[in-house]
Amino acid sequence: MPRHTHRPLRCRFALLMLPVVLAACGGGGDSGAETPPAAAECSVAGQKAWLSSYMDDWYFWYRISPRPDAAAFPDVASYFNALLYTGGSTGFPRDRWSGSQTTESFNRLFGDGESLGYGVSVAGLELDRDPQRPLFVRHVEPLSPAASQGVARGDEVIALNGRSAAELIAADDFSVLSPQQAGTTLTLQLRRQGVDRMVTLGAAVFGLSPVTGTTIVTTAGGRPLGYVAVKDMISQALTPLDAAFTRFRAQGVQDLVLDLRYNGGGLVSTGGTLASYVAGLRGRGQNYASLLYNDKRTSNNTSFRFSEPAAALDLPRVFVLMGRRTCSASEQVINGLRGVGVEVVAIGEASCGKPVGFLPASSCGRTYSVVNFESVNQRNEGRYFDGFAPTCSVAEDFRAPQGSSADPLMAAAQALITTGFCPAVAAAAAPGEARALGFKPTYNPARVLDEGDARPGMLPR
Repeated sequence: MPRHTHRPLRCRFALLMLPVVLAACGGGGDSGAETPPAAAECSVAGQKAWLSSYMDDWYFWYRISPRPDAAAFPDVASYFNALLYTGGSTGFPRDRWSGSQTTESFNRLFGDGESLGYGVSVAGLELDRDPQRPLFVRHVEPLSPAASQGVARGDEVIALNGRSAAELIAADDFSVLSPQQAGTTLTLQLRRQGVDRMVTLGAAVFGLSPVTGTTIVTTAGGRPLGYVAVKDMISQALTPLDAAFTRFRAQGVQDLVLDLRYNGGGLVSTGGTLASYVAGLRGRGQNYASLLYNDKRTSNNTSFRFSEPAAALDLPRVFVLMGRRTCSASEQVINGLRGVGVEVVAIGEASCGKPVGFLPASSCGRTYSVVNFESVNQRNEGRYFDGFAPTCSVAEDFRAPQGSSADPLMAAAQALITTGFCPAVAAAAAPGEARALGFKPTYNPARVLDEGDARPGMLPR
């Protein structure tokens, strides 16, 4: 499947086209479309019966997904996994995104903007299971237990709960960072500037900080450059985003760096608002994203349009810092902007490749986020299952503060703005850097979640 995906859908995937008819909705989307009902009763048999009916009616790949005998599976979870599309000669990759979580945890994230955990995320995905490489903390949530104990990006992880970093990397198992209940403890052995220390954290519910950094710097050419890092596409991002872009506009920002390297997704509407601050009048009257369901659910098809926020910058181009964790609703920002002619200069690694999303359905205390729709832009471009390739490939250094002048991705953006050229990057990465430039890994949401992140996704509201 080609990586460059800026071609109309009608030109691709001749082997299979799920019938979709776009019924456009006005405004910002979220039209209050029908959602699936819960199970009538919550026995194992009742939940299996509900899942069978739900998947046959709402699953994007219902025509080509397995239809196993429910009685052959001992529990609901194993039956659910057996229902997922496994890939084939259809032009679609296997479904590696659908999953479920407790309804409590789902509402905590997308309702309250909170997470249960320690608030420390590591760079395990970037190591490609090489236990000879060091494991670094890549992000700490500002309001989390980890932040209160002084854990910081760039700390080297020596061990977690007594298991060495090499063992964790080889096993590809970082689940200890994602506790199931408050009060669970985590002991970290960390190294900073050659000094080891032990830190014990207690899991707690804390508020997420979806906008993790904003600044204005002056480039070598004397141009004001705005920088904003967005980690979660949740509604709690809207107020700090408006404050950031109001400041950018007031100070005459002419170039913008949008840092989405750790953004696993969230609400389509939040991503659309972010894109609207960039595009401004360039998006007037045009679709940011159209969400297309299967042929049984075309009444749910929805278009989210660009808005015109007062602080919009009306930029002809934007520099996006991205990587293999840039996924779902954050990739949708890239696709949506390109759909209205904004040049997106992508810096870092290829994105994860998830042009599909969920209309979550809750039943018996669990919320199922299965692939319900695909997303296309104004020009009907989508299906970027291989991810977006970077314009400028740059290895990340986890020891450098994110967004600082020492951050290789930020430095590359400034070089591109000043000189028009992507800086040369060494083939072999230093100990704190992601190594495999140009390598497109298989995205594994479970592994990403195990590394301390909130559950990603693309939700139609």
